[in-house]
Amino acid sequence: MTDTLLNHRAEGPASAPALLLGPSLGTSYALWDEVAPELSATHRVIRWDLPGHGGSAPGLIGPGATVGDLAGLVLALADSLGVERFAYAGVSLGGAVGLHLALHHPERVSSLAVICSSAHFNGPGPWQERAERVRREGLDWLVESAPARWFPEGFTIPELVRDQGAADPAAYAACCDALASYDLRDRLPELSVRTLLIAGREDRATPPPHLREIADAVPGSTLVELPGAGHLAPAQCPQAVLTALRAHLDGGAKSGMAVRREVLGDAHVDRAQTRQTPFTAPFQDFISRYAWGEIWTDPTLSRRERSMITLTALVAHGHYEELAMHVRAALRNGLTPEEIGAVLLQTAVYCGVPAANAAFATAQRVLAEEAEAQG
Repeated sequence: MTDTLLNHRAEGPASAPALLLGPSLGTSYALWDEVAPELSATHRVIRWDLPGHGGSAPGLIGPGATVGDLAGLVLALADSLGVERFAYAGVSLGGAVGLHLALHHPERVSSLAVICSSAHFNGPGPWQERAERVRREGLDWLVESAPARWFPEGFTIPELVRDQGAADPAAYAACCDALASYDLRDRLPELSVRTLLIAGREDRATPPPHLREIADAVPGSTLVELPGAGHLAPAQCPQAVLTALRAHLDGGAKSGMAVRREVLGDAHVDRAQTRQTPFTAPFQDFISRYAWGEIWTDPTLSRRERSMITLTALVAHGHYEELAMHVRAALRNGLTPEEIGAVLLQTAVYCGVPAANAAFATAQRVLAEEAEAQG
């Protein structure tokens, strides 16, 4: 990792929608160890380290840093990875970075989850005092108090506590400077990104009223409170956080029927619905819910990629009537006639020349009909 970019770890398919995960002050991206691998089944998960934490260079920020400076580093990381638009979830300071991004760069953020965080951190005084003491004495005194600040009584995760002691004191103090100057309360009603707030009921650092304040001010936001959870909820309560995040990330998904109409066209779906009988209705419902509501909405593969796979499978099994329908669908999903031809040529090698010959005849007829329909 270069000294100009935040250290990060990427998991999941490169073609899947991007999800950036931000850490709490004093932790590394290990905070997300129990959550990120699960989310990577459907997303390109990118978790990052704060400057001077984990593997990130301390010199990325200095005295007087702001949350905006940290947000700029996150955008630079996303740019370096070719990520134009992303979902974002962050804990504490990482959540503050997410709020800043959603307010100042809404075109980059598709959805936001703010976890055990706030729109302010109780004013500049305590953070200025902490920054000054860390610059004088280092971090040992904070390591001793970390379990009480981060977790409910009687619970701790030693690995995360050790991460705080391993942080660079100067960079940690600069992050405290960022928290000292941070206050977005007046801007919250402007937030237009779909937003989830997750509060830990046993969180001493940012108690639930901090998240409720955001939820009350942000139009259409959702608030989830986790019983028994402290400040580092993704590490302490990974399954509860996963459940909330999955529901949030899937919240923008279209219904199976809507996707079916987009891919196959209204005319085809209307004909299928007209022919539906009480006997066939359960099957039509199954197709809409399972094939179109779960498989075709899974973001791991693009619709273009799914069309190519579907064409190949239909040729392999000789389903030429269905193939005609999916040649039309492939055009709607952005494949060119030349790309459709290349897919069918590939089937000649792996499905057999007779199958490909019949497939080319079917596709040629459909492409001619579509060309004539477009004038």
